[in-house]
Amino acid sequence: MPAILFDLDGVFYEGEKPLDGGDWAVRFARDRGIPHVFVTNTTSRPRSALVAKLAAMGIEVGEDELLTPPVVACEWLRENVSGPVALFVPPATREEFADLDVLDDNADSGARAVVVGDLGAEWEYATLNRALRLLMNGRDVRLVALGMTRYWSAPDGLRIDTGAFVSALQYASGIEPVVTGKPSVEFFAAAARRAGVEPAQCWMVGDDIRSDVGGAQEAGMRGVLVKTGKYRQGDMTSGVRADAVLESIVQLPGWWRWNQHVKR
Repeated sequence: MPAILFDLDGVFYEGEKPLDGGDWAVRFARDRGIPHVFVTNTTSRPRSALVAKLAAMGIEVGEDELLTPPVVACEWLRENVSGPVALFVPPATREEFADLDVLDDNADSGARAVVVGDLGAEWEYATLNRALRLLMNGRDVRLVALGMTRYWSAPDGLRIDTGAFVSALQYASGIEPVVTGKPSVEFFAAAARRAGVEPAQCWMVGDDIRSDVGGAQEAGMRGVLVKTGKYRQGDMTSGVRADAVLESIVQLPGWWRWNQHVKR
């Protein structure tokens, strides 16, 4: 059976504003027994906060239905890193890393891995420079990126996202990042496993032509682009071609019925 991977920001809401049709789309998937997972590159808040945000919009989701970069990062760190981890994530997101050995925030050395998420307005030169020193003041220190998204759509317009800061650290340190969020193949593979299907059975629904659609296609999935959130007209000529384009999540149930009927 085909499965749906739902992006959150730009699909179900923009900032704190819900977008029409999200609750209907989720109810449709559940009523039809369609396997589905909510996947997001949001690292500014933990899963518990995302669950509460969706609930306020009439969408009931359990934490186990949400796959986020910190969840994948923790799994990778437990398997691949022995020693302290330096976190560059918002305070609320730190709860996802509670069972790891976390380095003191004032240290400039001693990290075995540097984890970079969405600090938003908290990013400043001194903070970025400390991350660089941690990467350089050690041997085989790993750079872990909670996604490589370029920008996101906020109520006041587009804002720069995690990928730009990771790229700066990669360029300065020469260390290739381990990406645990979209668009990494590993993230999408983890989502397919959580849905209980093979990647080829997944349809990724998102507003980012590169991270959502392109990333899913690289992982052997199909991508559906919605014209909400960060969507821009130039996405249609970006070099990445979506398998389907919808005006918004409102159209998903009708499109899904049509698409599955055509395949029969």
